[in-house]
Amino acid sequence: GAAFRDWTKGSISRNLLLLSWPMVVNYTINMLGPIIDMVWVGRLGPADVAAVGISGLAVNLVNSLQMGLFTGTRAIAARLVGAGDYEKANHVANQAVIVSAAFSILMALLGIFFAAPMLALTGASPEVVALGTAYNRIEFIGSITMTFRVMNDAIMQASGDSVTPMKIGIIFRVIHIGLSPFLIFGWAFFPSLGVVGAAATGGFSQGVGASLGIWMLSTGRTRLRLSLRKFRFDLDMIWRMVKIGIPASIMGTQRGISQFVLMWSMSPYGTLAVAAQSLQQRVDMLVMNPLMGMGQASGVLVGQNLGAHEIERARKTVWMATLWASIITCCCALAVLFYGEGIISALFSADPDLMPISATFLRISAVSWLAMGFTSILQQSISGAGDTIIPMLVSFGTIWLFQLPLAFIIPKVTGLGEYGVRWGMVVATVVGAAAYVLYFSKGRWANKKV
Repeated sequence: GAAFRDWTKGSISRNLLLLSWPMVVNYTINMLGPIIDMVWVGRLGPADVAAVGISGLAVNLVNSLQMGLFTGTRAIAARLVGAGDYEKANHVANQAVIVSAAFSILMALLGIFFAAPMLALTGASPEVVALGTAYNRIEFIGSITMTFRVMNDAIMQASGDSVTPMKIGIIFRVIHIGLSPFLIFGWAFFPSLGVVGAAATGGFSQGVGASLGIWMLSTGRTRLRLSLRKFRFDLDMIWRMVKIGIPASIMGTQRGISQFVLMWSMSPYGTLAVAAQSLQQRVDMLVMNPLMGMGQASGVLVGQNLGAHEIERARKTVWMATLWASIITCCCALAVLFYGEGIISALFSADPDLMPISATFLRISAVSWLAMGFTSILQQSISGAGDTIIPMLVSFGTIWLFQLPLAFIIPKVTGLGEYGVRWGMVVATVVGAAAYVLYFSKGRWANKKV
């Protein structure tokens, strides 16, 4: 089946499609988790919603660290699979288990001890901080199962199997959706746990996903195999994975921090501006989903093709992916230009005060989506080659030299107010896309040793 095919041969566009569609589905399913929690928690009251909202920011930071960590696993394993060296690729997968265990336990301990002071930093009311702390502690314990689930995904995807992670994703999300209201409201014979119930459901369903993945990886149902038989602790390999992963983690973490700062630069313009910015972040995520899935597929194919010494094929794969990403973002941008208000009221809120500002935010954002296609694909493809320093520097530069300064300067100079903050973000995205295109065209990523 597709899981065992040789991705370094055959039609480039067909390979890209076959590998990317399950990743797009997987991204979308993962996005559903926080949204489902919000739907149910919304019925408990505003303090509970705020608690889950601010806790989400802390959990997102851990997630970005984690994603970065597994970029190294993906890059090295994909390279070895492309070169046909399965024994060494299995060895990499085994070391990833050690990294996951160490990382997840460390994060859980930090989360349990520092949840309260971390949430107090947001300036929320004591009631919200207390609710958020209880939620966060359970979330961080649950992050142990989540780390293993993400590790399973990374190993399978690097080997060219994106369908199995998608199937596991669907199973554990269905459990999450089904169980959530029972534990939040205490339906049937379940205890009524409120926000803690939302966190517990998440941790439990992720645990089911992690167990399924480990079972598949250790029983030979996937291309790569986890096995303790020939296991040896390999510090050198772990360091190689971490060395590629650290810049990717830094990149993800500072993106999380920049979301914080943008909210902060939006808050002087009032509640409507903050609400519109929150909605906008969700719409951006919806547009990003297919781009992230396609970028990840492109990154795996780059790694495998470099392993097979097919540099030209790796290059063509990336340009093909950017072409498709651009078609997707153009369609989204056109939809927003013509039906902005309709999209906002259908998806989120028909509030007459919120409508005009949200629709305008959407249309300004549509300009940056066109550049976002390039950024998303090129960044993940370059990272897939194991070259993570450049994406880190580009993202650092665009956020701190362009996005945040312009978010403060444009509103003051032009009198555009909150719309100026959004235009600052657009300029930064376009600059970032240009930097990636320039670097990728130079071709230095192809010589990266992993």
